[in-house]
Amino acid sequence: MKKLCVVATIPEVVHSFMQGHILASSKKWQVTIVSNPSGAEIISGMGAQFEPISFYRKMSPMHDLRAFIQLILFFRRERFDLVHSIMPKTGLLAMLAARIAGVPRRVHTFTGQVWANKYGWQRRLLKIFDKLIVSFATHLIVDSPSQRDFLIREGVLPPNKGQVIGNGSICGVDTQRFKPDVAIRQAVRAELLVKPEQTVVLFLGRLNVDKGIPELAQAFVNLAEQAEDVVLILVGAEENFPFARVQEICGIHHDRLRRVSFTTTPERYMIAADIFCLPSHREGFGQVIIEAAACEVPSVANAIYGISDAVEDGKTGLLCQTGNIAMLTQYLLMLVKNTELRVAMGKAARERAINLFSSQKITDGMNAIYKELLEQH
Repeated sequence: MKKLCVVATIPEVVHSFMQGHILASSKKWQVTIVSNPSGAEIISGMGAQFEPISFYRKMSPMHDLRAFIQLILFFRRERFDLVHSIMPKTGLLAMLAARIAGVPRRVHTFTGQVWANKYGWQRRLLKIFDKLIVSFATHLIVDSPSQRDFLIREGVLPPNKGQVIGNGSICGVDTQRFKPDVAIRQAVRAELLVKPEQTVVLFLGRLNVDKGIPELAQAFVNLAEQAEDVVLILVGAEENFPFARVQEICGIHHDRLRRVSFTTTPERYMIAADIFCLPSHREGFGQVIIEAAACEVPSVANAIYGISDAVEDGKTGLLCQTGNIAMLTQYLLMLVKNTELRVAMGKAARERAINLFSSQKITDGMNAIYKELLEQH
């Protein structure tokens, strides 16, 4: 039986992005997941073996070197037929380690560039790392058409490389899991002390500057001053912009904030929401946007590569200029005040999610790539 290894920095990425692929692949090939030991319980029951290796998301030379050596030794011992990496640092370490270990098929998926909104030496250095990943990998996947175009324009990706599966995303959306449900909507709102008549704006993701949390906090202040029955729910782990700072910015409106830490059931909060907001500065693909869309929730998000593939501007949501708090406020207020428009966009969003981003289409496409690579001589 052919041996396949998937490497990601954190187990949540495997759970969120690769669950369907691994479950399908494990029926045909021997699958191993390499990731951080913390949170490994999330990926139990996926039909794959697990190898814990500690990765640091931020640059840490000593820890990175240790992880790199562990990967080389592990790849040599297990003699994998294919190694597939996700996330930037994991891609650099895993693709080079797999090449040194003699793994014949090395696949990396680009899910966004950490250097996209940086300048100077940091941008140049991080871009070099992505170019190295391209040189070490034998096959490259990009999770959105606009991200592929961006990588080609920036000289990272040759025009003849970089495959996009379907219309984008690396797992699609399970439209039977993410769908409107009146009972769940009522239950979640009751849990979070949200009244039936209140309009809920939802953010789901890491609380950090790159996700646009500072702008969202200020836009919500402006919104709350013009709309009495609006509530902001923030779901996700704190990073470099703590919830306490959001409360501070919101001031007298802080009582209209709701906070939920990391969850394995994001669909519950999307079902409870009326508007999804993602004012992110960089995204490979707006995965959470199409999940919200499948729940009939329109989005207000930034007009950047990746997100522009997930939102059809003016039909399934509204795209605004990055960092433009006035425009973000205006678009949120438009959907808060215009219930008819909001509902119409929500229905169009679900229809688009079903037609373009079903998880089965993406899973079939990913496993077709595995099959082609693993069965070729």
